[in-house]
Amino acid sequence: SSANFGYLSSFNNNGVTYTAGSSNNDQYNQNTVTYVQWNWNAGGSTVTNTNGSISSQVRANPTAGVSVVTYTGTGAAATVGHGLGVAPKMIINKIRNSGGTYDWYVYHASLGATSVIYLNLTLAAGSGSGVWGSTAPTSTVFSIQNSSGGTNVNAGTYVSYCFAEIAGFSKFGSYTGNGSADGTFVYTGFRPKYVMIKRYSAVEDWYIWDSSRNTANPETAALYPNQSLAESTGYTFGDFLSNGFKNTNTGTATNASGSTYIYMAFAENPFAQANAR
Repeated sequence: SSANFGYLSSFNNNGVTYTAGSSNNDQYNQNTVTYVQWNWNAGGSTVTNTNGSISSQVRANPTAGVSVVTYTGTGAAATVGHGLGVAPKMIINKIRNSGGTYDWYVYHASLGATSVIYLNLTLAAGSGSGVWGSTAPTSTVFSIQNSSGGTNVNAGTYVSYCFAEIAGFSKFGSYTGNGSADGTFVYTGFRPKYVMIKRYSAVEDWYIWDSSRNTANPETAALYPNQSLAESTGYTFGDFLSNGFKNTNTGTATNASGSTYIYMAFAENPFAQANAR
């Protein structure tokens, strides 16, 4: 029974509360099992946003460049307000009420609005013209197309996690692998706390490394957003440096020669405290 599983029962001003489940497969709070959670402050209140052709409910923190958006699809090309004040660099979108199966749709500025990639799949980036309407997000809205069940099926309820880039705190970009143990260096302007990488030119898993689970270089403790696997130390990624990260692995996951990758990164110690600009 699902009642045997623990669950997240509340968001608090200093963390979250989990209930205790009785199942040996408890996903949140099983005795002696280790867990990780990544947290973003998306502001303290939810407001109705009417900047788009579809009204949305938005909880936004422009200082951190993070907003959580919910809306109901119309089945017709539309725009949705995101509340960040600058164009988001990355959007992770999921339908909530469909009886069918839809993937996690991802917009990334390095791929552009004519491409889409899927957080729950290993696929390379595909055509996103029927997802984002081939229109890049603006400082107020992002676009969704009528032909996409993943972003705009009629009466579908959606959640969108939107991220803007904040100097000294977050970075969203792409790089090309060189296949060398003296691998590609990626400049972020800060020492990363969290990095997620996806090879978008070919089939490959998504990978996440963070300095809470792996407290010293090299970064070896990988998790896979598209899989249910436990943490793996079988792929040494590389090093988190004072101003970016550097590949030291020649593998296809992060550094195949000529392959292209997207990433999102957040700082260990954020430098910037000013609003996005």
